[in-house]
Amino acid sequence: MNSENNLEIIPFTIEEKDAIKTLNLEWLNKYFKVEPNDEIVLSNPKAEIIDKGGFIFYAKYKNQIIGTISLLKVTNDCFELSKMAITEKIQGLGIGKKLIEYCLTYAKENNISKLILYSNRRLIPAIHLYKKYGFEEIELEHGIYERADIKMQKIIF
Repeated sequence: MNSENNLEIIPFTIEEKDAIKTLNLEWLNKYFKVEPNDEIVLSNPKAEIIDKGGFIFYAKYKNQIIGTISLLKVTNDCFELSKMAITEKIQGLGIGKKLIEYCLTYAKENNISKLILYSNRRLIPAIHLYKKYGFEEIELEHGIYERADIKMQKIIF
């Protein structure tokens, strides 16, 4: 697969609203469990993310949605990098990297000064990727996600 030439990052559309749920449930069910808040957000992405000032992006390859990432609004200049998932059959080909790069560029262009994220140390490739892009570990408050045992942030400007 030559992902460089055939991959495009597109914004959320109502027609593709189910992709965020399908992709996220695939990895949540494999590594963790679906928490009640996951079900709410993933079942209603427009109301829970877009309508609250956030953004959802999809990685599209050969007319198929193969990945997703979201920016959940925390404050006007701070967003949570969240709901990132790549279909298992296409992992390891740099799609996550492309999605993070897209969000970092989007943040710069839209005056978002800080990105935060919650993850789990079991997800070693993901943690490595976040660190590669300048995310640093900060204090984790409890009660956000049961599965989260690390919180990271990146100051954009």
